[in-house]
Amino acid sequence: MFLAKGEVLFRQGESGPLFELKSGLLKIVKLHEDGSEVLLNLIVPGEIIPHHSLISPKEYNGTAHALIASEVEVLPAEEWYGKLKQSPEQYEVVAMRLQEKLRMMQQRIDQLTALAPVEKILKLQTWFAAYFPGVDVQDVLKQEEIGQFVGLRRETVNRAMKQLKNIL
Repeated sequence: MFLAKGEVLFRQGESGPLFELKSGLLKIVKLHEDGSEVLLNLIVPGEIIPHHSLISPKEYNGTAHALIASEVEVLPAEEWYGKLKQSPEQYEVVAMRLQEKLRMMQQRIDQLTALAPVEKILKLQTWFAAYFPGVDVQDVLKQEEIGQFVGLRRETVNRAMKQLKNIL
């Protein structure tokens, strides 16, 4: 299944299949009761989502949007969970995928704990470049989303980006 930039793969609160991102980039956003959206996660190629449903089904925690043209494989829930029951060794595969995501989230925590805003932005850019060489994170995420991802206000992101431009 192919998604154009901006298309929605699934919506918060819905239930359905799992998906493996083959190429592209997805963002997961959570809609709050007041109508505001918060960036929860970025999904890179090779990930199966939703992560919280890899072992047992649960409704989608957020809405998945394609940030760039993306290809996903639909993994029907009944087939996914059926394979787990038939082949217990598949749980090891799931555990390895979750471990990989935990390590990625540890990098994100490292970004959040950097002291200087410029440091946070640099760490995000380095992480992003590892998955998308030659693509500038600012071409894909709005400053508000960058701020949400690294724990900064949009205005601080703007200032840090200007500082980086002067440094580099």
